[in-house]
Amino acid sequence: MRLIDDIARHEPRLGRHAHELLAQIGSTPLLQLHRVTKDLSADVQVFGKAEWFNPGGSVKDRPALRIVLEALRVGRLKPDGTLLDATSGNTGIGYAMVGAVLGIRVKLCLPAKVSPERLATLRAYGAELVLTDPLEGTDGAIREAARLARAEPDRYFLADQYTNPANWRAHLDTTGAEIWEQTAGEVTHFVAALGTSGTFMGAGRRLRRENPRVHLTSFQPDSPFHGLDGVKHMPSAIVPGIFDPTLADRNEEVNTEEAYAMTRRLAREEGLRVGPSSGAAVLVALRVASRLSRGVVVTVLPDGGDRYLGERFWTEGEES
Repeated sequence: MRLIDDIARHEPRLGRHAHELLAQIGSTPLLQLHRVTKDLSADVQVFGKAEWFNPGGSVKDRPALRIVLEALRVGRLKPDGTLLDATSGNTGIGYAMVGAVLGIRVKLCLPAKVSPERLATLRAYGAELVLTDPLEGTDGAIREAARLARAEPDRYFLADQYTNPANWRAHLDTTGAEIWEQTAGEVTHFVAALGTSGTFMGAGRRLRRENPRVHLTSFQPDSPFHGLDGVKHMPSAIVPGIFDPTLADRNEEVNTEEAYAMTRRLAREEGLRVGPSSGAAVLVALRVASRLSRGVVVTVLPDGGDRYLGERFWTEGEES
């Protein structure tokens, strides 16, 4: 089911352009990894869902669109109102892209440490930005968005992706359903990061609905101080309201430097220029796969590498 299926019925004023662009959200490719998996059993396959094929460039287009459409439907977001939320970048870009199409103002609180490429993308879409203390990460942005909403409740619709059930439902209806269809029901293991936790919660629940035996592995950074944008170290962070810690069969921790190394490998061995959270996802997927003699392991590659091209990890350890 596409998130945009009912847009014409609920918002006929949007016109053909909105439908054509927003209808491209979802149905992203599922790509098999070959060279980084060479040490695995021949009967184990590893796939990554290429979410940078979404028009806004990341997996977060899915919940951004669902959150906006549901808020419009129930009247929480007025056509002349302003959507406000905290973000580490990708959901904000999704909001800003959807807002530009639908003519909705978007104001975002985000840590000042986010990559220049993400900031430039948000500004290109016309979003209003409030940069928060980089040392407080997304938690600081969450607190600032809540403060702004309390100060002017009539001005803002606080989308709050961390507690909004439309977040995980977007992945229940699309991401998880697509993985099931694209693997012809053969997926045995699913791996995803914990940020808002929406991807893991929604896709994981959908796969469990299809087959209760599907094994679910979540992952998070191994330290509060890490370099994986959009991923939360749950013990030290504000835990998202939509997060259910009982869903995962297993939770893994990821070291930032190891995730960076895998990100470089994916570019150079698989031709996949992805972001660090995708490197972390593949790292964990390979851990899961290494314990199997047979199986189909699927993970989500949240975004592409274009938003991180200025980062030093691409050439770390190389001679100048």
